[in-house]
Amino acid sequence: MTFLEKLRCLLTFGQGVALPLPNISADTKPADLFTQWFADANKAGILLPEAMSVSSCSAQGQPSSRMVLLKEFDKKGFVFYTNYGSRKSHDLEENNKVALLFHWNILQRQIRIEGTVEKVSAEQSANYFHSRDRGSQIGAWASKQSSRLKYDHELEERVAEFEQKFKTGSDDGAIPCPEFWGGWRVKPHYIEFWQGRASRLHDRICFEKADVNDDKWQQFKLHP
Repeated sequence: MTFLEKLRCLLTFGQGVALPLPNISADTKPADLFTQWFADANKAGILLPEAMSVSSCSAQGQPSSRMVLLKEFDKKGFVFYTNYGSRKSHDLEENNKVALLFHWNILQRQIRIEGTVEKVSAEQSANYFHSRDRGSQIGAWASKQSSRLKYDHELEERVAEFEQKFKTGSDDGAIPCPEFWGGWRVKPHYIEFWQGRASRLHDRICFEKADVNDDKWQQFKLHP
């Protein structure tokens, strides 16, 4: 984020400024439109525009949602990282269907994404893991994500344990990426771009794959 963008973020308390709906041609690719909208959210000074809701569903049909941070995106899909032992990862192992939601209120925009997931490679997970700060790396080892704490100070004790295990000066000081931690890639087959209107006659521009194994997208609009 540039200095001016940080200043805008400070002055607007992270709420940004409204932007007009860009022209969307018939040959627009959804990945390109997402890139444009995501850039608009960044330029508006919105705090954490990469925050998104991830909705999963267990094998028993129980849906659950949580907020995570988008870390990478391209034509292949949208990547976030987590503990593979977490509830969301268990859900995604049992049922690979998933939905994402980005909501940027001050811009009156949201993006809905539906698709399936796959794990990213161990190499890609390790590369991202080692880009994180040391505290986050220790935390990934210490947290048994989504498991119940046995007692109040269990997490603090585990953090201290792994800080000692990976203390600076032991070996090369590097912390290995845990085998139980890594990335999920959401491969979309439906993406909806929603632009709010004061009249409630909102714009809903949708892209859908007729064949999930094909890169061809059909573009259409929905009634608000």
